[in-house]
This record gives sequence, C-alpha cells and structure tokens, in this order.
Amino acid sequence: MSKASLSFRPRLLSVSEAAAYLGLSASTLRGLPIARRVHNSRRLYDIRDLDAYADDLPYEGETGNEVATCDRLFGV
Repeated sequence: MSKASLSFRPRLLSVSEAAAYLGLSASTLRGLPIARRVHNSRRLYDIRDLDAYADDLPYEGETGNEVATCDRLFGV
C-alpha cells in the first residue's frame, strides 16, 4: 500500500510534512519549542504536539498573557 492511497492522516510527520501542516517553513518549524519523537534515525513530529502548539498561540489582539489550556487544566 503506497502512502498516496492511505485514507487516514499519519500521526507522526516528517519536518516538511509538519511544516506544511502548520503553514510554516521547515526552518521556522525547527526553531520552535515543539518536541520531536525519534524512530530509528528519523526525527518526527507528533500531530498532537503540533495541534497543541497551534492551539496555544494567541489570537490577534490577545496579549498572550492568558493562561494556556494545559496550564488551566492542570491548575498551574
């Protein structure tokens, strides 16, 4: 089964796939504080970590000082 015929989204993405998913360049993505997973010698981004990063970005007009969702959930 080739990658093109998959009907589901992979959970772990390469740098170029993760960058495209977030709408960023690969070099910008590499500079962000998003953890990577390692499988053999490949460094992959977990789509859940990418979503969490995007979810925690402030909306335009917000100061960014609001409490992050994960901090609010865990009472930090």
